[in-house]
Amino acid sequence: MSRSILQRRVEIQGLATAILLPSVGVFGGPIGQQVRDVGPLTSIVGIGLFQRTVLTLQRAGIRQLIVLSGSEEEQLKQALGKGPRVTIPVRWMPIREFPLDDPRTWEALAAEVHGFALVASVNSVFSRGLIERLRRDVQDGQAIVVSQAPPEQVDQLLVQCMRSKVQSGRPANFAPLRFNDPVLRVADLVVVPASLMSIADQPTSEKGTSPIPQWLEQAVVDGRVRVVSSEDKRGNWYQPVRTLADVQSAEKKLFSSLKGEFEGFVDRYFNRKISRWFTRLFLAMGLSPNSITVLAGLIGLVAAAGFGMGTYSVGIVAALLFQLAAVIDCCDGEVARLTFTESPFGAWLDVVLDNIVHMAIFAGIAVGLYTTHMGQTDDWVPLALGVAAVFGNGLSLVLAEKAHKIKAASGWRTPAHAAWADVLLKNVASRDFSAALLGFALFDQLYWFLLFAVVGTWLFAGTVAWLIRPSAVSSLRP
Repeated sequence: MSRSILQRRVEIQGLATAILLPSVGVFGGPIGQQVRDVGPLTSIVGIGLFQRTVLTLQRAGIRQLIVLSGSEEEQLKQALGKGPRVTIPVRWMPIREFPLDDPRTWEALAAEVHGFALVASVNSVFSRGLIERLRRDVQDGQAIVVSQAPPEQVDQLLVQCMRSKVQSGRPANFAPLRFNDPVLRVADLVVVPASLMSIADQPTSEKGTSPIPQWLEQAVVDGRVRVVSSEDKRGNWYQPVRTLADVQSAEKKLFSSLKGEFEGFVDRYFNRKISRWFTRLFLAMGLSPNSITVLAGLIGLVAAAGFGMGTYSVGIVAALLFQLAAVIDCCDGEVARLTFTESPFGAWLDVVLDNIVHMAIFAGIAVGLYTTHMGQTDDWVPLALGVAAVFGNGLSLVLAEKAHKIKAASGWRTPAHAAWADVLLKNVASRDFSAALLGFALFDQLYWFLLFAVVGTWLFAGTVAWLIRPSAVSSLRP
């Protein structure tokens, strides 16, 4: 099969266009008019529903956006102009010129769509993972409906419908579904093929409403509709926002979905539980992710200075401060993901400052131990261990940066090498040892912590050096 044919097939089957309905629901009914204070501009963790929907679609790989807007068009445009940059093209089509109940509107939209269109109302918050799943799951000629019901309930409903169809003797291989079934809990988010939008003999719909329910009812008889379930556990979640109570539920859903690229045991079961309180505070204060990173770094440096004093009580306070820095260090990523302000510089700054703090902590402990053992024959040992730990940490950072460059260039020789690189690079700034440091401080055993730190940093550096050896790296083209 030629390359041009493959490219054309991808274009035909791909899902790269989204059509947003800010003022009406996909399955009927207005949005933001009958429910007090809830609409497309309603703020969810500091970002309006419409803006959050657009940014989520953009992050999930949607490359073209069409907005069928009403009287709120200017307000929506202003909302998109604030905050994170929208890089995908946005085409505005006023409903007064392109009525939803006019088949010609959808004929015009079908001409803009290559393969499939995601049609969504702006009355929900959903995960990037859900859109990515829909983009992977598209099949030629099939529509996709998203259900909020658990997968087992969806499967049970499909089986019941199929039995009903078999008993009725109808020849279709997919039983009709009622999309207003309360058990199904259909989301205002569907995927439709362009062929379904451009059928000449489309059934008429009620004035001012979307014809999508009629399309699906017609297509379901032909077995061209699939129902997928949004699943929280797999990151494919969907949360409707129709009332003020839903706003709180949506914010809770967003916070519960937060996690870093890598989470150790302490991050998952301790730091992340506490960091969300700080994250709410930082969002209310309007702090940027980079400023939070710097704040965590400054607290860590204060902790290092405390260790340098060498007393037991100050050492415990320093360990608690370092634990606080580890908690706040989770907040920069949380704020960035919630506000769509992630950046390569922010990720670099986070890793560099984390490692600077780590080296300062090792140096501070070494100085503190030296001051308490000054005059003894082995008083030089803590300083030697401190130098070894700092040098090992710095070497790990340098080698990890080289591994990052190899990863960016897809330069690993085998998938196994690539997998090892992912594990090591995600651990280069881990602060899981903060809890261990607190334990060593409580038992006044910082000397042993420093000794373990030396072993750990050099073992990590040696592993990264082994990973980036010439035999593990492909010959990269200049």
